[in-house]
Amino acid sequence: MHDLSDKTILVTGASKGIGAAIVNRVGRAGAYVVAHYASDEDGVLDASKDIADAKKLLIQSDFSNLDDVERLWDEAERWRGDIDVLVNNAATMQWGGGFDQSLDEWDAAWETTLQINVLAPARLLRRAAKHFATGGGGTIVTISSWAAQKGVTNPDSIAYGSSKAAIHAATQTIARAFARQGVLAYVIAPGVVRTRLSEEFAATQGGEDKITEMLAMHEWVPPEEIGELVAFLSTGKVRHLSGATLDINGASYIR
Repeated sequence: MHDLSDKTILVTGASKGIGAAIVNRVGRAGAYVVAHYASDEDGVLDASKDIADAKKLLIQSDFSNLDDVERLWDEAERWRGDIDVLVNNAATMQWGGGFDQSLDEWDAAWETTLQINVLAPARLLRRAAKHFATGGGGTIVTISSWAAQKGVTNPDSIAYGSSKAAIHAATQTIARAFARQGVLAYVIAPGVVRTRLSEEFAATQGGEDKITEMLAMHEWVPPEEIGELVAFLSTGKVRHLSGATLDINGASYIR
């Protein structure tokens, strides 16, 4: 069991899927958890229901507004005077930006995707890197995607794969640039995870059975396994793994 009782962890996109699983896992490890959500308050309440009130802070923030992103960090840091771990998880997948859509639809999909998946989390990366570099160190975990390495299967989601590659590279840059200041930065690149986004994607590719048949284990990744990995990285016990991309896809994509 990982002991995170001395850690304050900020998790974005905590109301469902991977983010909810991370909140649940680090909470069970004793962490003080700042759980961000965009609009689904019921979801984040459910994800954090087993965490004592004194050990959690729920913050709503709209990632389409960069001032709101800055407010998220300010409120999270003010809560206990420090943040030890940032988990950059929140993301969107837009379906209107394919090559057969109008130029207006294409531009709208790219604009929304880059705002939520790149510009907003990059602001948090900036705040975290500066905070950790002057405060004795800290940990960043970015949830990317295997799409950042191999592209997307459905070209309608080209903006999503591109955005994941961008925030992936940004995280690795921080790992290199701030290593001597004790800033640890890791990228987790999941494959097909049992989340709403993956289910929606599967529907565009012929259904779940077709996707499952393509996977080496014939299984989708449980979000709880990603939560377990984040809890492990949050301990700070694997410092020299900083900069690494950790694939979690059941041996379906090996590089």
